[in-house]
Amino acid sequence: MLARVRAAAVLGVQAFPVLVEADLQAGLPSFSTVGLPDEAVRESRDRVRSAIMNSGFPFPAARVTVNLAPADLRKEGSSFDLAIAIGLLAAQGLARAEAAADLLLIAELSLDGGLKRVRGVLPIALAARAGGFRGLILPPENAAEAALVREIEVYPARTLAEVAAFLNGEQVLERAQATEQEDIAESSDGALEDVRGQEFARRALEIAAAGGHNLLFVGPPGSGKTLLTRCLPGILPPLSFEEALETTRIHSVAGLVSPERPLVRRRPFRAPHHTVSNAGLIGGGSHPRPGEVSLAHNGVLFLDELPEFPRRVLENLRQPMEAGEVTIARAALTLTYPARFMLAAAMNPCKCGFRGDRLRACRCTPHDVDEYRSRISGPLLDRIDLHVEVPALAYDELVTAPLGEGTAPVRARVESARAVQRDRLKGAAIYCNAQMGAREVREHCRHDEGGARLLEGAMRALGLSARGYARVLKVARTIADLAGEPKIGITHIAESIQYREQPRHMG
Repeated sequence: MLARVRAAAVLGVQAFPVLVEADLQAGLPSFSTVGLPDEAVRESRDRVRSAIMNSGFPFPAARVTVNLAPADLRKEGSSFDLAIAIGLLAAQGLARAEAAADLLLIAELSLDGGLKRVRGVLPIALAARAGGFRGLILPPENAAEAALVREIEVYPARTLAEVAAFLNGEQVLERAQATEQEDIAESSDGALEDVRGQEFARRALEIAAAGGHNLLFVGPPGSGKTLLTRCLPGILPPLSFEEALETTRIHSVAGLVSPERPLVRRRPFRAPHHTVSNAGLIGGGSHPRPGEVSLAHNGVLFLDELPEFPRRVLENLRQPMEAGEVTIARAALTLTYPARFMLAAAMNPCKCGFRGDRLRACRCTPHDVDEYRSRISGPLLDRIDLHVEVPALAYDELVTAPLGEGTAPVRARVESARAVQRDRLKGAAIYCNAQMGAREVREHCRHDEGGARLLEGAMRALGLSARGYARVLKVARTIADLAGEPKIGITHIAESIQYREQPRHMG
């Protein structure tokens, strides 16, 4: 006897409906799964057998064949367990497969028949909506995440027996409702009130946050580079609902979504250690997973001690910094992960850290300095919008300097500037100035004749590339937005240009 139900496969951050066919034939008892399953899917036969029997149902003493269609789509993970078990029960006449015709069945099974949480539920819910399905049956721990897609019905169930009873009309499953999620409290990593002095760096940090620009702090150890960067989460605006869904989809695939807070409302702040591998930073692996650049989508990727990262790893950042996505090609498949992040980096000016420091002497030879600087390529530096020197503070400056402006007023200005940008870029599927392409730069970054002359001189004096020219205009547009100016003036361009100059001890 043959029965058909539906599940879903997740590839990258996209999900696709999968037809699960369970067929029972006379012959020696066996269990085979076809349709390009991975090892976790093939192992489901043992979980499914125990779950069915421990739920009080008989396991068929027949030749069992389970087909996962389409056959050319790779099936990974344990989320097919529930659909396979219900298919086998339906093939025996113990569950009504037709009652699940417009539902996707998603869950891993424990040996006692319980439903266990799985990854990638939000992409599956979005695929269910796009495919015209009525809804999903899944574990309670995944219900809040799936309910973010309000157009579908979400039925949480705790056991395989509950799902069978629901399909047979013997039990009612309460539909999960989307719940309002409270905003997350401010991060305690850093507050601008704690930063003394460093007005130039504080200003650059505000501009970077307002426009989503890449930022590099250069200064000796202890000058405040890391503290400044860790203040970013406090001044960044919350995610819009569209951005939050994009970000949550990635975190769902990575298994990082909390059942208590299913929607990622705060911009990600990822700070990998400099020992991170290519796959850890960019994504991939034998079973491809999103890397740090994708987990930082719509947020911040912080690379502290930038030259300590292997150069081959850093060079992999160049393509996602331009394209806003990462494509991972394998022999069997090609996956694309979103990776539209703001890069914040910090580094010392030389190997010992004290080059140009007025308080401590540098011990590096010219060769040491050249070797240290060569760890970061010119093309990567060219993709960083703001290059900011953070000098060490003397004792009297550290002790007597007044407390700087707090986080709240800076965040208010950043949010106001971002609101202007969202309105300006409406319909372009981008949310801030740093994401503008050539067309948006031409349309929204017009300047007067004085600004043109200033830019011409800067290109000659600083050797700006075409990319550098465009980034100067984007930063100038952000500076104008912070000032509430509809047009870019010569003062905005002049301030933007100074951030393209490499700190004097890097040149």
